[in-house]
Amino acid sequence: MKKIFIFLFLFFVTLVAFSQQEVQISHNMFNHMDVNPGYAGMNDAICATLIARQQWVGFKDPDGNKGAPQTYLLSLDGAVNPLHGGLGMTIMQDQLGFEKNLGVKLSYAYKTVAGPGNIGIGAQIGFLSKKIDFTKFKYIDANDPLLVNGGKDESNMATDFAFGTFYNIPNKLYFGISATQLSQAEITYSGILAKPTFARHYYVEAGYYYPLPGNPSLEIDPSILIKSDLASTQFDVSALLKYNNQFWGGVSYRTVDAIVVLLGMNWKSFHFGYSYDITTSALGAKGRSSGSHEIMIGYCFKIIREFKPESYKNPRFLS
Repeated sequence: MKKIFIFLFLFFVTLVAFSQQEVQISHNMFNHMDVNPGYAGMNDAICATLIARQQWVGFKDPDGNKGAPQTYLLSLDGAVNPLHGGLGMTIMQDQLGFEKNLGVKLSYAYKTVAGPGNIGIGAQIGFLSKKIDFTKFKYIDANDPLLVNGGKDESNMATDFAFGTFYNIPNKLYFGISATQLSQAEITYSGILAKPTFARHYYVEAGYYYPLPGNPSLEIDPSILIKSDLASTQFDVSALLKYNNQFWGGVSYRTVDAIVVLLGMNWKSFHFGYSYDITTSALGAKGRSSGSHEIMIGYCFKIIREFKPESYKNPRFLS
């Protein structure tokens, strides 16, 4: 019976590893840079966003090992006028059971005016590292080449690419479409090829800013994010209520996963957010998980050059 539980746990981890290869984020309306390189430089400012997520708090395997994902994500982007667009970078660390993923993604987006808004067309190159500690696995087959002699801690690296386009009308609406892990990079462990290790993912995102008629201090911001690897598709449908563009609260529904409560505030050039996921899937049943917690901190600033007026003296001598 114990072997059956271990097998089911490893099977579950494998499913999650392939169905959630790209990190799961609840603050997706503040996380465009991670999923769409076309967003780089869209704010005409230098912006940084840090997100820390503890998913499925309390989830453990039959041996008591913590297997819940822990994610840290830092994204940076800025407008670079000489390049007619913007540059971006994303740094990610994702821990899932005995697997640890590290990634650095570099992006460039060409930006131009399109009607009342701006459109960015971006490309991205990513360097992805996947590390698995096979010493913590318990074998079912004693001849499993990955676990023979107790296994070992293995890691390898791959290069991948992404492409996306993002359209934005400031303070009105946005729309984006993108594809990540385009090359479906493969990684080898102990000479055994696991393919495809990184599945191609597709994203469609859209949002709208709607000030309430007769009460401009209140604004409703509905948004949607669609994620798919063509084997499964997930929808995040959200709505935030903002007060004076300073405080916000809202809810989000992620199909077959969670209902999310979001709270946040803007302070000067900073914005802070917290979300709590109420797990609606079987992972939250019978006390398996107490939900997911996520913290978001963002900062934007513009570089303004001050031009000092120059004076010239041109004395004229008359005779």
